[in-house]
Amino acid sequence: MEFSDQAKIWGLIVCFILQMGQGYYLPGSYPHNYAVGSQLSVKVNSLTSIETEIPYGYYSLPFCPPQEGVKDSAENLGELLMGDRIENSPYRFKTYVNESEIFLCQTKPLSGEEFSLLKKRIDEMYQVNLLLENLPAIRYTTKDGYFLRWTGYPVGIKVQEGYYVFNHLRFKVLVHKYEEPNVARVMGTGDAAEMIPANGKPEPEVPGYMVVGFEVIPCSVMHDVNAAKNLKMYDKYPSPIKCDPSTVAMAIKEGQPISFTYEVEFELSDIKWPSRWDAYLKMEGSKVHWFSILNSLMVITFLAGIVLVIFLRTVRRDLTRYEELDKEAQAQMNEELSGWKLVVGDVFRAPACSSLLCIMIGDGVQILGMAIVTIMFAALGFMSPASRGTLLSGMLFFYMILGIAAGYVAVRLWRTMGCGDSKGWVSVAWRAACFFPGISFLIFTVLNFLLWGSGSTGAIPFTTYFVLILLWFCISVPLTLIGGYFGAKAPHIEYPVRTNQIPREIPAQRYPSWLLVLGAGTLPFGTLFIELFFIMSSIWMGRVYYVFGFLFIVLIILVVVCAEVSLVLTYMHLCVEDWKWWWKSFFASGSVSIYIFLYSINYLIFDLKSLSGPVSATLYLGYSLFMVTAIMLATGTVGFLSSFWFVHYLFSSVKLD
Repeated sequence: MEFSDQAKIWGLIVCFILQMGQGYYLPGSYPHNYAVGSQLSVKVNSLTSIETEIPYGYYSLPFCPPQEGVKDSAENLGELLMGDRIENSPYRFKTYVNESEIFLCQTKPLSGEEFSLLKKRIDEMYQVNLLLENLPAIRYTTKDGYFLRWTGYPVGIKVQEGYYVFNHLRFKVLVHKYEEPNVARVMGTGDAAEMIPANGKPEPEVPGYMVVGFEVIPCSVMHDVNAAKNLKMYDKYPSPIKCDPSTVAMAIKEGQPISFTYEVEFELSDIKWPSRWDAYLKMEGSKVHWFSILNSLMVITFLAGIVLVIFLRTVRRDLTRYEELDKEAQAQMNEELSGWKLVVGDVFRAPACSSLLCIMIGDGVQILGMAIVTIMFAALGFMSPASRGTLLSGMLFFYMILGIAAGYVAVRLWRTMGCGDSKGWVSVAWRAACFFPGISFLIFTVLNFLLWGSGSTGAIPFTTYFVLILLWFCISVPLTLIGGYFGAKAPHIEYPVRTNQIPREIPAQRYPSWLLVLGAGTLPFGTLFIELFFIMSSIWMGRVYYVFGFLFIVLIILVVVCAEVSLVLTYMHLCVEDWKWWWKSFFASGSVSIYIFLYSINYLIFDLKSLSGPVSATLYLGYSLFMVTAIMLATGTVGFLSSFWFVHYLFSSVKLD
């Protein structure tokens, strides 16, 4: 490889790491202090809907463009993958200055295509997402006596046979006075007639303010077309505008224009900068989370009791009796022995498709490590939802770095099964680097074509797609090969017993062993299905998920349950002289993915029953398939490694001539 090529690769790595660093957010960091009258700019994100799960650009609808033209804001890799497209907007505020009847624009008469598209987006319940100082616009409503909060506001509403658009927005901006004694105060520059007095006493110096809240109330107001014809952007509308969210008046019709206006009110708040995301990150259903954890702990205790019985009453007793026998009695007892002691010469026989198993274990270690590290950082506040896309960017970063662990585990396990032979380790490491990413790219490519065909902002741009391929082959694959090299140089794990040349025949079983293996996944699923509901709601219902502390506890519990389930199932198979435990130990805990996929289908039918269109359903099922594949590899790896340790420990305690 030439020096210029190496420089490009390392430049890409540095850019990726710097881009990730921009996304990190510690609560309370980076406060922005604005002088009175300073300009605040509102940004717009993609239009989203829980009806279709397909995001579209804000300016795909006939909204008012800004005077300087539409410009994209800087986005990190995670935002692009999530379908976020943040752009500038014409909405402008003056800090701590109330304004009303501000005219934005009057659109051209709606064409037939624009009219049909607007009606379609209203039918599909698309939401407009606005951002001010990185805070999404929040909307409060009351329904059946409950106080509800939403992010964004609907494009419009259908009443009977008429379609109405929300063309007037009433904003409320909550600000907190910046009172650091060591910070120089700034003078206000706003219009004194419209300025809100901070208190009843005049002050020689007006402090700066920090934005700590952003609320919006959408209204549908009928404007006079002729009165708005000669107005320019930011002019004052000639007549008062009454914003009543309970009534609608601006019906859209083909061939008629739409006028857009807004008003803004500033309110002094006691909310401090570190707490400004509390309104979005309120932990709902905390009792349900604790119930989930207590339920999981009961499952762990039950399984731990079974494991304890196996170790203390069965294994220890059998080993003691086996070791105390003299040679003659041992030979006599061998004729009467049954259970795991009879498969001593076959228990470490290499399984079918051993290289595939090693590759899946390596990828499982990589995925599990990524999940643990990412959730740990998120629980510590380094990946707050305040920094959009950081969580996904962090997952990609940690996944690539942990390619070293994937290559090491896959190659060392492969050498162990091959009794130390290191020939061909490059092939194993290469396949470990391409197995799960290859499946992921296949799924995402198919889904990306669907999104491209729909004109959605959720489609990954070609440049981003190319960057992902470069990250895969220029960072992840080399790191996996490096890990494989260390795995080839490390000593392989020595088996405690010799393997016979002729395989022992497995006795006929009373029931299919695979039936028991598949049923074992119900226990791990029982530990996480409650938390799974909150995760699914966050992904598909647009809710913010921030209880990463609970999620980390559930993940640890899941790992423990998977290990216990696989260990118990492996011992049960050995007791009936079934020495083919390798793949069964993997799928005993990995089968939890089957139940998660069935739960996903149940969630689609009963919770996302409004999901419309074959494209939306295909997207949902495609992303669910990707998720359960990753879960199968991670949980199966936990089960296999725990069973491998148990079998190695069990037979290393047996003395043989």
